[in-house]
Amino acid sequence: MADPSTKPATTTTAPAPSSSRTPAPGKSGGLGDQKSTRGGDAAFKFISTGAGAVLLVIMAAIAVFLIYKSIDAFTSNDGNFFTTKNWNPDPSTVGGPSVFGIAALTFHTVVTGLIAMLIAVPVAIGIALFITFYAPRRLSQGLAYLVDLLAAVPSVVYGLWGLFFLVPNMTGLTLFLDEYLGWIPLFAYRPDDVPGNRSDFTVGIVLAVMILPIVAAITREVFRQVPPANVEGALALGATRWEMIRLSVLPFGRAGMVSAAILGLGRALGETLAVTIILASAYNVSIHITENGGVTFASNIANKYDEAGEIGTSALIASGLCLFVITLVVNSLSQLIVRRKKEA
Repeated sequence: MADPSTKPATTTTAPAPSSSRTPAPGKSGGLGDQKSTRGGDAAFKFISTGAGAVLLVIMAAIAVFLIYKSIDAFTSNDGNFFTTKNWNPDPSTVGGPSVFGIAALTFHTVVTGLIAMLIAVPVAIGIALFITFYAPRRLSQGLAYLVDLLAAVPSVVYGLWGLFFLVPNMTGLTLFLDEYLGWIPLFAYRPDDVPGNRSDFTVGIVLAVMILPIVAAITREVFRQVPPANVEGALALGATRWEMIRLSVLPFGRAGMVSAAILGLGRALGETLAVTIILASAYNVSIHITENGGVTFASNIANKYDEAGEIGTSALIASGLCLFVITLVVNSLSQLIVRRKKEA
């Protein structure tokens, strides 16, 4: 017999799941929201594409303007524009035939830019590494602020600093380089008089200080993007701080370092005031960088624009076109290097 005190087992049936789901707070899955999202994506794509197209249009407009204004210079020049060192585009004002070229301008522009790169890039990378991986937090923040502050100093201040401080105090370094490294033509000082120090070497140092904050700031941000797992993993495996940087940080940031260096080079190639204040106005070509230098593209435009006639103005615009092409070539080469590094 069954125990009357025992209650029969009851089974409960779970309610059927509702076909309609309640949207999460702050989210809605309605058709209207999907349309608005798609509309926002389309608008953003249109704005982004338009911004890129505007940039290309501006670059093309600059190139067309420079080419159009340079035609008179190319047709009126009695010399070879690319190999002539003299600058005599207006015979009516200075006498003689219209003979001018960019050989000296190109030489001094490239030399001063390369000197600035050789000095600034290693120092900037070292500063970025110290701020990111070595310095305490408070010290790194202060140093980063000071380095960024250098970028806000006007170029004319750098030029005056170079003229009144570097030029009088570069004599000892010039003679030292001539005595111990004079067997290298770059550092040989041939004149017998006291060095004037208004040379490509002095300008290169000034330009190095000018581009230092740009290269250091960009490189520092690149190093901050290194995955923490790579850094911590290298240290956990017993690597020293330098081994961690060499194996994890530098390979990751190589493309960014190249881009930062090329951006600094572009600033150095186009600098006007600092170069104009320091360099002597001589159209010469000499590999001795400690002797008095000549003019660059930017300084020549600044020096000759006020006194230039019709052909002279066209010649200056033609030199600006050459600087524009050099900048495009340098940036294109940097992008090619970065892409090859990424593929490797």
